[in-house]
Amino acid sequence: MNFDLSTIIQMLMVVFLIACAIGVSVTSNLFMAVIIFMGYSSIMAIIWVFLQSPDLAITEAAVGAGVSSVLFFLTLKKVHALKGTREG
Repeated sequence: MNFDLSTIIQMLMVVFLIACAIGVSVTSNLFMAVIIFMGYSSIMAIIWVFLQSPDLAITEAAVGAGVSSVLFFLTLKKVHALKGTREG
């Protein structure tokens, strides 16, 4: 088997993607789950670039790693799941 560098990087990205998916599923810390989800979205954006779909990559980076993560953090703060955000 003769793999070029691009194929090896793509294989590593898929392995990291699977690891992030499993990590989000098994973690009990909500803050860490959001951080791992951000990594998942970032890796997915890179995979879209390798698949020559830059419009989906930009959308995944903006919505997946950007807006969704901010909304998750705001939700965690609102339900007092983050340390130091409890009033009183």
